[in-house]
Amino acid sequence: MKNTIFTGMATALITPMTKTGIDYEALGRFIDFQIESGINALVVMGTTGENATIEYDDQKEVIRYTVERVAGRVPVIAGTGTNNTTHVLENTQNACEVGADAVLVVTPYYNKATQNGLVQFFTTIADASQVPVILYNVPGRTGVNLLPKTVAILAEHPNIVGIKEATGNVAQMIEIQTLCGDKIDIYSGEDALTVPMMAMGAAGTISVLSNVLPKECVAMTDACMARDFKTAAQWQCRFMGLINALFSEVNPIPVKAAVSAMGYGEENLRLPLTRMEDGNRAKLFEEMRKLGVKVW
Repeated sequence: MKNTIFTGMATALITPMTKTGIDYEALGRFIDFQIESGINALVVMGTTGENATIEYDDQKEVIRYTVERVAGRVPVIAGTGTNNTTHVLENTQNACEVGADAVLVVTPYYNKATQNGLVQFFTTIADASQVPVILYNVPGRTGVNLLPKTVAILAEHPNIVGIKEATGNVAQMIEIQTLCGDKIDIYSGEDALTVPMMAMGAAGTISVLSNVLPKECVAMTDACMARDFKTAAQWQCRFMGLINALFSEVNPIPVKAAVSAMGYGEENLRLPLTRMEDGNRAKLFEEMRKLGVKVW
C-alpha cells in the first residue's frame, strides 16, 4: 500500500491578489486561518488558485511561500498541470524544489488526448516527479474523462498515489475503487458529493467550500472517518445552499468574492475571470450569513 498524502479535508486555496500582483500578506493570514481551523491539507495553485492566469515564476513563488508559511503543519499539494507536457514537467520540478509534499496534475485540457495518451502523459510526469502525484479528473473543464480502467493502469505506478475525482459521477468513483482498491486514494472533487463518496471509500475531499467553512468541513469529514454518516449527512445537507451559491458562477469567481468579504484580500481576479454579478453575490452572502460567517 502506498503512503497516503492526507485523509479528510483539504482546501483548494484561493490566491489573494492586488491589482498588480499577489497579496502575500492576505495569503499568509488565510493559510494560518485554515490551519488553525483544523484543515488536513492545503492545495495551492489549483483551479481555485487561478493558476491558468498566473505566470510560472509567480506560481513557483506562491508555492514556495505557502510551504514556508505552513512550516510542516499540514501537507502542501501544488497544482502543476497544464496542457503542455514540457510546462507540466517544469512546474512539477519547481514545486519539488520549493518543498511541496505532492503535486496535483490535471488531465491536459483542450488537447482531448486518448486514454493511451493520458497514460503516457501521467507516466512521464510521475517518472520525473520527486514527490507523489495526485491525478485530477475534471472533464467538465478539460473536455476529457480519465476512465476507471485508465486510472487502474496508472495506479500501478509507484509514484501515483491519488486521484481527485470531479466528474460528479459516483458510479465512476465506485468503479475506480473496485478496480484499484488500496493502490490509489480517491478524493472527491465535488463539494456536494463529499459524504456520498466517502461513504463509498474515498479518503477525503479537495474542497472549494472549505475556503469559507474550514472548521465545519473538517467536522463533516471527521464524522465520515468515524463512520458516523448520519451526522456527516446532516452537515452535507446544511451546506448545500452555500455550495450552490459558490458554483452559481464559474469557480473561483464566487469563492474569491466570499473570501474577500471575510477579510482576506481584495476581490481581484485576472481576465477572463471577472467579479461576481451583484444578484449572485447577494445570494452568496445571504447563504454565508445563514451559516454564521461574518461578511464584511
